[in-house]
Amino acid sequence: MTDLEAPLRRAAPALLGYAAVRALSLVVLTVWSAARGKSAHTLLTARWDSLWYTRVADLGYGYEVRLPNGDVHSNLAFFPLLPWLERLMHAVFPLSYADGGLVVSLLASLAAAWGIFAVAEHVYGRHVGVYAVLLWAVLPVGIVQSMAYSESLFTALAAWSLYAALTGRRLTAGTLALLAGLTRPVGLAVVAAVWVAGVTSFVRDRSTAPAPGARNWRCALGLALAPLGAAGYVLWVGHHTGKGPLGYLDVQAGWRNGFDGGAAFARFVGEKFTSFPSALAGVGLIVGVGLVLWLYVVGVRQGQPLPLLVFTGVVTALALCASSYFGSKPRLLMPAFPLLFPLALALARLRISRSAWVVGGVAVASAVYGAFWLNGTGPP
Repeated sequence: MTDLEAPLRRAAPALLGYAAVRALSLVVLTVWSAARGKSAHTLLTARWDSLWYTRVADLGYGYEVRLPNGDVHSNLAFFPLLPWLERLMHAVFPLSYADGGLVVSLLASLAAAWGIFAVAEHVYGRHVGVYAVLLWAVLPVGIVQSMAYSESLFTALAAWSLYAALTGRRLTAGTLALLAGLTRPVGLAVVAAVWVAGVTSFVRDRSTAPAPGARNWRCALGLALAPLGAAGYVLWVGHHTGKGPLGYLDVQAGWRNGFDGGAAFARFVGEKFTSFPSALAGVGLIVGVGLVLWLYVVGVRQGQPLPLLVFTGVVTALALCASSYFGSKPRLLMPAFPLLFPLALALARLRISRSAWVVGGVAVASAVYGAFWLNGTGPP
């Protein structure tokens, strides 16, 4: 048995369950879309952010749209790793850029599921790892994992970087953090987690016994590599636009994206209470935010490793405290998979038959919601 076969066999139940949930979602989406005269393939590959990624893959950077209100939507807002991979798929296989993005996303989603399993198994054991993957699969916004978006790719890189950090593979962790930083702005969360893991490990080793020189060099190199992806792209955008190191913030401002500590989101929620029907949505939003924060606190109490808490905290803060499109916040929270570990622990304590009914029921609901969501008017 090779070094890869044993971990893959341990993860097989989680990966098979994940594939089954994703297949169910795609079948429901196909049927729902056909009933409405729409193409599920188009919804997955050629709408909203998917179009921006394929334009970067096809034409490079420099495309922008000027809106009547003066806003400027520039494709510089989209980090380059997914378009690079789309271009690679197009060059190697007879695929369009959009289909290349879909293939990358589908493969990355399986890699993400395996990475989530590896992290959860390392911290809590195999059964919890399986349930953590299934819970990630049945998220209400789980259909995004099958779209030509960057969430699956980012989550895969983040999960394996965190696993490498937790198991002492500092150079691997730093390299994967670099790639995560080339995928989405929230790659900074992976960098922060890798740095915390490296620094705490260094301090711990120094307090016990001097670590071997080779290990020190690998750790230092991993820490040095980690921020280069995000920092490199941000600095390139600043140079490309002629606006210096903070030029990327101007690009994001053109999309009305920014970090305001959650003020805009709070106003958005407050406005829901101006009438009765929308007040129900306001209550739902408050409950949802409360659930996210509660799961984070439970993770702290259950002793999740510090790198996981740092990663989850940064992802959650950036998602909830950004002034971006509010309908996308559930999608932006999707990479914060350690939030699911307390729920996975709870499911692992149930009898298998009962937990199977719970996961199965939620999977059906998620598939229906995903089909309804993508067939709507707004972007996910």
